[in-house]
Amino acid sequence: MSRTRRNALLTLLLSSALSAQEQFPPDQRHPDPFPKRPDEEDRKLPNGKSQKDAIAKENYEQSLKDANNMIQAATSLRDELQKAGNYVVPITAVKKTEEIEKLARRIRSRLKA
Repeated sequence: MSRTRRNALLTLLLSSALSAQEQFPPDQRHPDPFPKRPDEEDRKLPNGKSQKDAIAKENYEQSLKDANNMIQAATSLRDELQKAGNYVVPITAVKKTEEIEKLARRIRSRLKA
């Protein structure tokens, strides 16, 4: 391709791009790719407090309660294993481990959210 054709083609492309850019106001050139939905806005409770803050506080308190329950179950499991001896595993110990796992999953899911 000759140099003059290449320059003409580049000039044509640049002029069309500039004219297309001028057709839109500056605020519409780059719209927000993730606009907020109305249901994502922070709602207020009747007492005036933030709904998100109330949910976070409730999750925090429930996580503390579950952590305390997990500590009690782990302590109980340790005591049962010590009483059982070297070669015996009580069925209640297996149930305690399942309970501990369930509490740990519940706490983890609250912390991730």
